Amino acid sequence: MTDHFTRDRRPAGSAAATAIRPIDRRIAARSGAVVPSDPVTPDAQSAASPSTIRHPVRAYGAWIAVCLIWGTTYLGIRIALETIPPLTMAAIRWLIAGGILILALRLGGQSLPARREWPALTLLGALLLGLGNGAVVWAEQTVPSGLTAVLVAMSPFWMVGVDAFMPDGERLSIRRSVGLLVGFGGIVLLVWPELHVEGARGFLTGVVSTQIACAGWAAGSSYARWRGRGHAKHENVLATVALEMLFGGAVLLVGSLALHEPARLAFSPRSTAALVYLIVVGAIGGFSAYGYALKHLPVATVSLYAYMNPIIAVVLGTLILDEPLSPRIA
Repeated sequence: MTDHFTRDRRPAGSAAATAIRPIDRRIAARSGAVVPSDPVTPDAQSAASPSTIRHPVRAYGAWIAVCLIWGTTYLGIRIALETIPPLTMAAIRWLIAGGILILALRLGGQSLPARREWPALTLLGALLLGLGNGAVVWAEQTVPSGLTAVLVAMSPFWMVGVDAFMPDGERLSIRRSVGLLVGFGGIVLLVWPELHVEGARGFLTGVVSTQIACAGWAAGSSYARWRGRGHAKHENVLATVALEMLFGGAVLLVGSLALHEPARLAFSPRSTAALVYLIVVGAIGGFSAYGYALKHLPVATVSLYAYMNPIIAVVLGTLILDEPLSPRIA
């Protein structure tokens, strides 16, 4: 996969910047998105898509919507967890969202990926949504929503590490290794003061869960990139996402049943509203806007949403949930 930016403008001497270079479309998986896999330069994409020129306002509007919507999902998750068990909530979200998308696609006359592709999509759903999103939801039981978003922003470092073990991945150089150490050192600096207060064990479990989520996204992203080098690159993005939602939701449901979570299931007006928001706006609306933006804008531009999410999540967590805003997070 290509670099996150087509032309790297970062200072050559930055070890941390060097470590996160391989992010291009892989970064899209941060919110559970399918990861389009074929490298497309801005020039090539503009040439292939005349609508990029005709509808720039719509395309950038869709991108802004993605930034705002997916930045708010951390808050939505935290509120939904007030009465709904974590894996159960995530399973309901993705099963319903995937089902609605599939129904809409079929009513629109669009086909789904062939059945022979379903095992691969099941694996992607398990990694990106089952493990990735599921671990984030689990983490938000004990970690503030804004801090969760900041910790999830460490996923580029995991992507670099996972990529090094792929057959066609970039090997770890000394500079990249130093960059990885700097990244994980940042995590320690961020959470260290909270490890010495009451309830630290639960907090630490949540922090570890965020990094498990990052590892799941990194593995899923690398697999999607490898898979996309074949015929999968011609699949309908929304159709592929819909099946990943369905399969990922099924994996989460199995985990929920194994932990006997449904016995603790309860709905309040507040948690129900948050869950509906996560389904309709966060999943269906967010992925629809993401697909439109990805079709009409350069991938490097669209991928920048991932850097906006933590900012929005921290602000909303502070304003609405009274979460502490420390200088380390800012």
